[in-house]
Amino acid sequence: ENKHEEKVQDPDREKDQPKANMGSKTWADLAGDMKIFLWNPEERTCLGRTAKSWGLILLFYFIFYTCLAGMFAFCLYVMLLTLSPYTPRFRDHVSPPGVMIRPYLNGFTIAFNVSQPNTWQPYVDNMHHFLAAYDDKVQEEKNIECVPGQYFIQGGYDSEEKKACQFKRSLLQNCSGIEDPTFGYSKGQPCILLKMNRIIGYRPGDGVPVSVDCKVQKGNESHLRSVDFYPGNGTFDLMYYPYYGKFTHVNYTSPLVAMHFTDVQKNYLVPIQCSLNGKGIINDLNSDRFLGRIIFTISIGK
Repeated sequence: ENKHEEKVQDPDREKDQPKANMGSKTWADLAGDMKIFLWNPEERTCLGRTAKSWGLILLFYFIFYTCLAGMFAFCLYVMLLTLSPYTPRFRDHVSPPGVMIRPYLNGFTIAFNVSQPNTWQPYVDNMHHFLAAYDDKVQEEKNIECVPGQYFIQGGYDSEEKKACQFKRSLLQNCSGIEDPTFGYSKGQPCILLKMNRIIGYRPGDGVPVSVDCKVQKGNESHLRSVDFYPGNGTFDLMYYPYYGKFTHVNYTSPLVAMHFTDVQKNYLVPIQCSLNGKGIINDLNSDRFLGRIIFTISIGK
């Protein structure tokens, strides 16, 4: 009866006893328990599981993730079936084109001294390298003559190779590098080429050729007294558009406008802005200096 009363009076005593026993384990005991947990030779278990149990759970996860990967691959395949590698699916909100210049040597400042050929020779080399694809013989071999003044629209399947119109470097006249291999840099009258970025399916100008003009961005406008444009009056002919993409328009060479700065104030940094002009062209967006225009600096020393 006394023993029974002790149990009734102190029912938590037996619960505290295992805790006391656990607290009395040594590091060697804990290491032994861990060793048994990792591999129990009596029950032949690893981490508490037999070989059969491990095999079943690994098989389950293998099948589960295989099905998951298969579903993902199938969805991706179906999605890719709806896309064309030749033309964008949605072209109803095409951005107006941006522009870029050549020569381009890690910056938009063209600075040189006429009396020091080593200062302008890199620009000349860059121009020759860029215009190599526009050589008259190369264009005659790869491309065809087109009708000026109208878009060159080509039908057929999207995968059919499209023909490209010839743009010969001789069209650039004084800026072609043919008669003057230095592109005017040796005379202090540099040539700079302007190129519109390619946009698949885009027809600039809405039937009217896009033109180019240049002016002093900030400062004295008299620092830029004369600029000649080639070809013609500095327009991008419609026959070079639309562009059908690099996969089908293989030999396409972007049309160029050459700007020949024949009279620029010497020994000054002259900031110049050259802009595209035409219907649908945006050239006054302050957040993007390359959209429809480009700003660069010319510095010509004696």
